[in-house]
Amino acid sequence: MQGKIVKGIAGFYYVHVVESGVYECKARGIFRKEKVKPLVGDNVEIEVLDWEEKTGNLIRILPRTNELVRPAVANIDQALVVFAVLRPAPHYNLLDRFLVMMERKGIPVVLCFNKEDLAESWQTEELKRIYKACGYPLIFTSALEGKNIDRVRECLKGKTTAIAGPSGVGKSSLINMLTPEANLETGSVSRKIERGKHTTRHTELFPVSGDSYIMDTPGFSSLYVNDFGKEELKAYFPEFADYEGTCRFHGCSHVHEPGCKVKDAVEKGRIHPIRYQNYTEMYEELKNRRRY
Repeated sequence: MQGKIVKGIAGFYYVHVVESGVYECKARGIFRKEKVKPLVGDNVEIEVLDWEEKTGNLIRILPRTNELVRPAVANIDQALVVFAVLRPAPHYNLLDRFLVMMERKGIPVVLCFNKEDLAESWQTEELKRIYKACGYPLIFTSALEGKNIDRVRECLKGKTTAIAGPSGVGKSSLINMLTPEANLETGSVSRKIERGKHTTRHTELFPVSGDSYIMDTPGFSSLYVNDFGKEELKAYFPEFADYEGTCRFHGCSHVHEPGCKVKDAVEKGRIHPIRYQNYTEMYEELKNRRRY
């Protein structure tokens, strides 16, 4: 019987089988032997041990379309990256690192800025200016007021979506509005440090409708993009694509070279300076990392 892993805790894997329910399964020893760890989102085969108690063994992991390390999930159709407009204010470098990770994995991104009810119009316009040229769909929501929740629900249709972002931005509140049966714990934000308390302790998948799932993923406060060469980085900034091959020097890194069309686009306001600054910071980080 085939199903999808919706949660994994302490060696138990909870497998959702359409029209049958959720089965509590243990993974066979062969997975440990082959050093394969089942992930939330994996499509799997199980053998049922007790139909009434809904218990079984996980016997096979079906081929993955993709796999992420942080958050540790598989078979993602898209990512809904959630940051707050305010409280806490967006950490642009962290956001761009997450976007780079998704670009590298080939996973489409929808950018959601929550807590719009706290913001002035100029603050939302600034976020639009920064990310409009990147080509990512933007949704501004207020989980408190229910604003644009229908737009979020529409973009989730027929897909498995990972919802991710730092703590305290309202991910759990959004999920509770989209699928109330999730009944996730929500946490307040410390006024002193403006960081959310970690309310999500494991990755879990929830059905929104028949063929739509959302994954709640633990909040993260840092994300290191350092497992590839610095030359690759520019490919993961979509707004650079229009200028590729037009610079004075072939293979331009868009950092130090004269006659660079990307730097020219930054000066002319076609690429936002915050995005370019984060690109150069990541580039230098990749350039200077120690090689073992």
